[in-house]
Formats: sequence, C-alpha cells, structure tokens
Amino acid sequence: MSRHTPLLVGLTLALLVLVLVGLALQAIRTLLWDLSYLLPHWLLTPVLLLGSGLIAVVVIQVSWSWRQRYLRSTRIQPKKVQKTPTNCRDAANQSLINVDRLIERLKSEMIRKSLQAERNRVSEELQRGDLVIVVFGIGSSGKTSLIRALLQKIVGEVGAPMGLTTECHRYRFHLKGLERSLQLVDTPGILEDGDNGLSREEVARYRAIQADLIMVVVDSDLCASELRIVRSIADLGKRLLLVLNKRDLYGLEEEKRLLQILRSRCASFLSTPNVLACSAAPQSIARLGHRPLQPKPDITDLLQRLATILRVEGEELIADNILLQCRSLDSRGRDLLNQQRIREAQRCVDRYSWIGAGVVASTPLPLPGVDLLSAAAVNTQMVVEMANIYGIEMSKERARKLAISVGRILMTLGMVKGAMSLLSTALTLNLPTLLVGQAVQGITVAWLTRIAGTSFIRFFERDQDWGDGGMQDAVQEAFQLNRREISLKRFLETAMQQVVEPLQRSAKRRLPPHSKHRREVEASDHVHQEP
Repeated sequence: MSRHTPLLVGLTLALLVLVLVGLALQAIRTLLWDLSYLLPHWLLTPVLLLGSGLIAVVVIQVSWSWRQRYLRSTRIQPKKVQKTPTNCRDAANQSLINVDRLIERLKSEMIRKSLQAERNRVSEELQRGDLVIVVFGIGSSGKTSLIRALLQKIVGEVGAPMGLTTECHRYRFHLKGLERSLQLVDTPGILEDGDNGLSREEVARYRAIQADLIMVVVDSDLCASELRIVRSIADLGKRLLLVLNKRDLYGLEEEKRLLQILRSRCASFLSTPNVLACSAAPQSIARLGHRPLQPKPDITDLLQRLATILRVEGEELIADNILLQCRSLDSRGRDLLNQQRIREAQRCVDRYSWIGAGVVASTPLPLPGVDLLSAAAVNTQMVVEMANIYGIEMSKERARKLAISVGRILMTLGMVKGAMSLLSTALTLNLPTLLVGQAVQGITVAWLTRIAGTSFIRFFERDQDWGDGGMQDAVQEAFQLNRREISLKRFLETAMQQVVEPLQRSAKRRLPPHSKHRREVEASDHVHQEP
C-alpha cells in the first residue's frame, strides 16, 4: 500500500462531506422559499424553529447511539481480578475450585471419577482436626517399636525379618500441651525385594506425601537409595525428622559419630536439631541370678522435639500440607487435561492430513509447484479447531496468518522438496507410473500437515509461545520427530490405506479393461495385498 493512500482517502471524504453540506443548504433554501408562499409571515419563524429543533434532536439521538455503540465495541473489558488468598487454607480452597473446573473439562468418565474421589478426600482433609505423623523407613529399622513406645502399648507386629508390616495402620495419640490429637501412621518398609516389596514401598511413599510431619527412622547410616528417597520427599516441601533408632546398641562416641554423618548427609534439607537419636525398644540386660532387666524406651529427646515442632508449627504444618496436596491434585488434573488435548489435537491433525491428501491426490492435473503443496498442507480451519481444543478463541484471520507463516517456513527450510524426495523413494517401487505423481503429492501434503500440526500442538501447549528458538525451531523439531523410522513407517502404512488404495480403485474404474495402465494398477494392487 502506498504511503499517500491515507491522504487521498481523507481528501476524498472531505470533498464528499462538502458536497453533502452544499446539497443540504440548497434543499433548506428551497424549502424556505416555498414556505414563504404557503404560510403567513408571523407563522413562518415558529415553524422553522420547531423544524430545526426536531432535526437537531434526531441528529443528537443518532450521534449518541453511534457513539455508545462505538464505545462498547472498543472498550476493553476489565479482567476479573482474583482475590489473592491470605492464608494457606484459602489458597487450598482456591486450588480445589480450579480442580473442579478441570474435572468438568475432562471427557473420560473413569478419569473424572478418579480425580473427583481424590478431590473429595483432599476436601475432607481441610475439615479434619488431627495432625498426621507418618513413620517411614526401611524394614526392621524399628518403626513399629517406636510407635509402641510413643503409645505406651503393644500394637502391630515386630521382629527381625523385613516386611512384617505389609500395610498402613493408624493410631490415635495425644501429646500433653497440644490442643489437637495426633495420628501416627505405621507404614511398610521401603527398599524391600520383589514385586510385593515395590508395591508396599509405593504405599509407604504415598502415605508419606500426605503427612503433616514425617519421621524417617534409621538404625545406622543412610545408604544411597534411602538418601535419594528421603531427599525426593523433602524436595516436595514436606517437614521431616530423621530419627536414629537403637542408640542402645552404640557407645556414646559411636552415636555422636553416626549423628554427625547423618547431619552432614542431610544438611541441605534438614537442620541439626531435626536429626536425633532414640531407643524405642532397648535390649534387655542380663543379670546373674536374676531375671533380665528390660530398660524403658529412651524417647525423651524425640518427644521434646516433637512437642516443640507441633506447638510452634502445628497449624502451619497442617495448612502447608493440605495446600501441597491441593496443588499436587491441581497439577495432576492439568496433566490429564493436557493429555486429553494432545490426543484430540492429534486426531484433528490426522483428519486434516488425509483430507488434504485426498483433495490433492484426486486433482486431475499435477500441481504446478511445491509452493502450492506447502499451502495445501497448512489448513486455517485446522488451526482454529486446534485452538478451540486448547480453550483458546482465535479468529480466522489470525489462524490464517499463523498458517501462512508455518507454510513459508516449510518452503524456506526446503522441507517440501525434502519430503517429496523422501516419500518418492519409499513409494515408487510399489506403484505404477500412472499413480506415482498423484500419490506422492497427496502423501507429501499429509506428511507436511502432520509436521505443521505437531508444531501447532507445541505452540498451544506452551500457551501460544513457540519457545526460545521461535517458530523455525519448532517446525524443525517436528520435522525430525516425524522422519524417525518408526513414525515414518507407521505413517506410510496408513498412507497406503488412505491414499494409494483409493487411487487404485478409482483408476480401475476409469481405465479400459485390457490397457497397459490397467494391468499396472492390478499388479500393484496384488503386491500390496500380499502378506
């Protein structure tokens, strides 16, 4: 567009307005002349004033209506500002509202029910009154013995073999000076052998993630696997205590050495006071001529540390834990919704791939250039539908610009010619000469559509952002993904069904029964049907 175009348009409009004003003045002059003959002189002025008033009212009314309509069309609607949660409980409630919205958008009934059940459980957690403490660690470290010592009664089953605790058990416990009661959860041991051991470890880790406070029980130094698991739980934001059990088996110096090692290993996520020792079930002491002496559990340091933490941080621990669970649930819901969107977007891309392939393959004359193949591969309506899948309102004009941009990149990077060459090599040997051109062009369009569609899936997944490398890198990445051997083989198998076989059937109907081309088509059809 020339830079003088706006000036010419403005001058034309001004000239048009002057002409209309001149015509209006001429009409008024003619009207006054006619009225001077028809009306008495004393009545002429009131009539003119009344007419002028009516005209002014009409002009003002029309102008006001147009102005209001213009303001409504151009006014930017203010966004609803979400109230910032003032505490963890409010933030958790807001997360649950977000989860409800996600559940409504999920289409799988089974997934909806599963997420709804988890949402209801977390909602009930908001109303609970007890602090939940999970006792966690490897088998035979003394978890159940520690719970017995805290409760001062015999519960669960203890012994030397690993794996005696095969499921979680809950016990009610009250600590002096606390308004809330405590729930102690005994969990199966971690790092046990076999499928059953792995299954029990998953249960233990799941319970640990739901806890307000976790007591990790060990009876010696942490092995690498234990440290990795404990660190992963701490990284989620969980509050931990590391308890060295069976202190009665070590001398004072050995106990100090072990505590120093444990504090050093866990320094990045545990402070020194939160690594301490106890003896939940001290070994009996033999006495000559008397019954063995059974010492009482030595858990004073642990009880004092528990009391300090729960008095100072108890309410915050509950709120933080529930918020963490809500956010985890929200994240899971978003992941499920994103997986659903990817599946729907891929189906959309597949549909438009084979629609475009069918149109191009059935064109009687070969397309005059690869530029038309790139244009045919990127369908504006496909972009609009993919935007709708991701909950984005996109105008056809913006979708068209995006489609054109991706089509140009396909051309600029030489992907159209590269695709035709790659696919021609794979298809020429199995097709008669008559069908090669049409088939290759149709299948090329389908393949390029898949590349463009894969690029747009990445674009919408990232909230309409192409990433640091921009659109070109996204298209190149999609090209590399689709040219992998497995992906390409699967695509060509589908292409034979969607493009080649329909072309063969169409050619059979059009060609004479005994012509050379007819025999080539039938021979090709026979080759494709062989196992």
